[in-house]
Amino acid sequence: MRPFAPVGLLAALAACNSNPPAATPDAGAIVDAPAPTDAPAKDAAPADVPPVTVTAFDGARITSQSDQPNFHKVRAAVDLGAGPFARVTMVVDLRSTCFPFEGWRTNRPPAGQSWPADCDAFDRNFEFTLDEPAAPGQPPAIELLRAITPFGGPLHVEVDVTDVFNGLPGAHTLQSMIPTYSDGAGRVSGSNGGWNVSARFEVQRGPAPRRVLAVIPLLNLSHGADTVAADYPFTLPAGTRSGRIEYRVTGHGGGAVERPACIGPAEEFCQREHTVAVDGTELEPVVPWRADCQDLCTLVTSDAGVGPRQYCLENPCGALASVRAPRANWCPGSATPPLEFTADALNTAGAHRFRYRISRVAPSGSWRTSAVVFAYGE
Repeated sequence: MRPFAPVGLLAALAACNSNPPAATPDAGAIVDAPAPTDAPAKDAAPADVPPVTVTAFDGARITSQSDQPNFHKVRAAVDLGAGPFARVTMVVDLRSTCFPFEGWRTNRPPAGQSWPADCDAFDRNFEFTLDEPAAPGQPPAIELLRAITPFGGPLHVEVDVTDVFNGLPGAHTLQSMIPTYSDGAGRVSGSNGGWNVSARFEVQRGPAPRRVLAVIPLLNLSHGADTVAADYPFTLPAGTRSGRIEYRVTGHGGGAVERPACIGPAEEFCQREHTVAVDGTELEPVVPWRADCQDLCTLVTSDAGVGPRQYCLENPCGALASVRAPRANWCPGSATPPLEFTADALNTAGAHRFRYRISRVAPSGSWRTSAVVFAYGE
């Protein structure tokens, strides 16, 4: 997972840079679901209402120094107005001063350093959440998007969040988090690195595609080797006819040496079995794994900026072998879609419980894990 070594500067880099797990408070409590309205959603707004754009961030800087603004995260208030919504799309753009390399002509690495100071050349967790808890014991945040930043390059992602905002209309707080870290010596990454993030919502009011009765966050945490599985209770509101669970998981951290489960020295290179259960009934287990990372490496040769080099267009600062390597449900420079589960129990209103299990985790490894339940009426 190492970045590209600039020609004539750095001959060797650390073999693996695993993202330090950023712990997020979790809670077994649930969010009160909005009560169903008497009138069908389709009668609440005409379908010919013009679309609107709601901007949350526009090039906001996420920084790597604790004494700087927006350290690791940036937040903004968002209110899409009254629904229902025919479609809501969150559009995300991420930029780094690492690329394009032509920028190095004016934004040169400081003396004795290998990277522009404000460049982050590594792949990092990149998460968007709604309504982070203000105190322990409050409901966990709702994860809207899980991605991994490219090695120093740009990223564009669009995600459908229609059900979330039809189930939870009104004002919210959106957070974007990147646990970016600097290298004070500026040898393996910038000495004051960071990322510039933009996010907006493209909103089309009109008949809702589904009647969303509740959006219930269950957990949002980092699951380590010593994490004990727990029951997460939730209640589906009256009128529920069906439901689904969005389960997001990506493996990170070091210390894995198992064969053949692991192909490299970190949890991110391990295939682990995940099992979820609803009301005590286990659903079909899955092994979250991405074998398509090689598709995010369009080879380019260029001498722009700092001399000739060969790199992946999608991950310009990454070592070629690292960019292409399979990983534990993620690839650098890519969004990780949720795993979706349904169960007969989710078709009935009332009290339920959720549980998940990961077969094993390396002593210093972790899995970023979140789960949200959606309840639907007729």
